[in-house]
Amino acid sequence: MINSALPKGNSPPEAFRLPDVEGREYLPAAYRSVDPSARAPIAPVRPHNVFIEVTNHCNLLCETCPRTFVTYEEPRTLAWDDFLCVVDQFPDMERAVLHGIGEPLLNRNLPQMIAHLKARGVYVLFNTNATLLTEEWGRKLIEAGLDELRVSIDGANPKTYALIRGAPLFHKVLQNLKRFVEVQRELGADCPRPSLWMTGMKENIAELPSVIRLAASIGVPEVYLQRMVYYGDGAKDAPGMLDAGHGLFATYDAEVNRIVAESDALANALGIALRASGATSAQRSVAASDNRRPWAACMRPWTTAYITANGNALPCCISPFATSDYQSLQLGNVFEQPFDDLWNAERYQAWRERLLSDHPHAACAGCGVHWSL
Repeated sequence: MINSALPKGNSPPEAFRLPDVEGREYLPAAYRSVDPSARAPIAPVRPHNVFIEVTNHCNLLCETCPRTFVTYEEPRTLAWDDFLCVVDQFPDMERAVLHGIGEPLLNRNLPQMIAHLKARGVYVLFNTNATLLTEEWGRKLIEAGLDELRVSIDGANPKTYALIRGAPLFHKVLQNLKRFVEVQRELGADCPRPSLWMTGMKENIAELPSVIRLAASIGVPEVYLQRMVYYGDGAKDAPGMLDAGHGLFATYDAEVNRIVAESDALANALGIALRASGATSAQRSVAASDNRRPWAACMRPWTTAYITANGNALPCCISPFATSDYQSLQLGNVFEQPFDDLWNAERYQAWRERLLSDHPHAACAGCGVHWSL
C-alpha cells in the first residue's frame, strides 16, 4: 500500500559520493543527498537538484527531439511570476538546470532568473543551441553569474549538423561561441564554464575527435558525449531519428569503442576534458553492458525534480524523449498543488516503487542501455 505521508524534516544523510574514473568526485552534490541503498517509495529528502523548463518554444527542428513532431504541452514561456512560484517551492535547491524541451535564450527574463537563483546560493546552468547567443546575450549571462553554459553541437561538419539539428546554422554556432569565449577573456570572467555537448549517434560518432579539436581551437575546456535517447517503449513509426536505428548498439559497438578510445587519447593530448552525461567517462558510457536491470542505478526520482513550463512535474528530463506515452509521465502540477504535496503522493511513490522492481515504467526500462545515466 502506498503511503502518502511526507516525513517531517529535510536533513539529508551523509553525502553519498561517486568517484570518476580518476578518483575525483565530480558528481554534483545535489545528486548525493540520498544513499542509494536506502531508496524506498517514500523519499525522505526533498529535491536538491531542480530542472526548470523556462520555455518549451524552440527555434530549431531537431530530428532527435520529440518537440519537432508532437506537441506534448501548451506552448509556453515561463513568466517571471510563475518562475518565482516554482522556485519558491524548492527551498533546499542547490542546483538549478534551466532547460527542458525548448531553447532557454528565447526567454528574455533568463538573466533575471539566473541572478535570482545565484542570490540564493544556487549553482545554475543550462543547455543552449547557441544560435541566439549574441554578444549582448553573452554579457548578460556573465553578469548574471551563470555557472555553466552547455552548447549542443552534435557534430563537427556543417552537413551533419544540419541533418540532425534541422537547420544549416553550424557556422552561426561557431561564430557565437568564439565571440562568447573572447568576451569572457576580455572581462576576465571565469564563469560560466562553457562546454560542448554531442548527442552520440551512428550518423555523427565518427566526428567526435573533430569536435574535440574544435573545442581546443575555440578555447572550450570540456566536451561531453551523450548517447542518443529514443523511444524505448516499442512505439511504431517513431518520427525523425527517434528510433533505435540511429543508436550506438550491437555490431556497431566495436567501432564506437575504437572512436571513443581515440577521442579520449586526443582529448588528453589537447588538454580537453572528455566526459559523458551521467558523471561517467565517455568510454564507459558507450561500453556494452550485461546489466539486466540498468534502470536500478537511477537516483533521479529521489534527488531531482523536473518542472515543465506549464508546471507539470515529470520524473526526469530524459523521460519525454524515451516514451510516446507522455500522459503517463505527469506526476502532478505545481501550479495546481504545492510540490511538497506531490513529492510523496501516490504517483511519485508508484514511480519509485516500479523503478526498484523488475518492471519499471517503459521510459525507465532501457536507461543505461539506450543511453547513459
